[in-house]
Amino acid sequence: MNQRASDLLAALTSLATTSGSRLDRLRSAAALLRDSGRYRWVGLYDVDRRGGKVVNIVWDGPGAPEFPEFPTTKGLTGSAIAERKTVNVGDVSVDPRYLTAFGTTRSEIIVPIVNQDAIVVGTIDIESENPNAFDEATERLLEQCAHVLRLLWPGQA
Repeated sequence: MNQRASDLLAALTSLATTSGSRLDRLRSAAALLRDSGRYRWVGLYDVDRRGGKVVNIVWDGPGAPEFPEFPTTKGLTGSAIAERKTVNVGDVSVDPRYLTAFGTTRSEIIVPIVNQDAIVVGTIDIESENPNAFDEATERLLEQCAHVLRLLWPGQA
């Protein structure tokens, strides 16, 4: 693991394990994730299984999400939730699951945040204007980030 990855995980661990507003800590986490790869947009979402919806908590980027709330069965996020694994799409224009948020998005990665009971409680959603922006090393790092960030979901302490 390189120093930047180590620094990112350390910063996220600090956010996840300190006291303070969950919302403020998640805002900081979204900004850290966005800056870590110079991505255009990062969103963190809650998965409301009872309500059957995914709800944006925070985002960092040029604009609010086009779909701040949507069914758990829709989009790339729906696939990540159903399969409980990362969905990494190098060219969203050829994936029918993609819910268009920004017309210039070329690649997107959805990383599920899974609790100790193996239930998806949230997601990390990162979009890039570059095709194939998320290589295997980035995917593994973001999965480590999701593991750390799960501490910010209720009942995970």
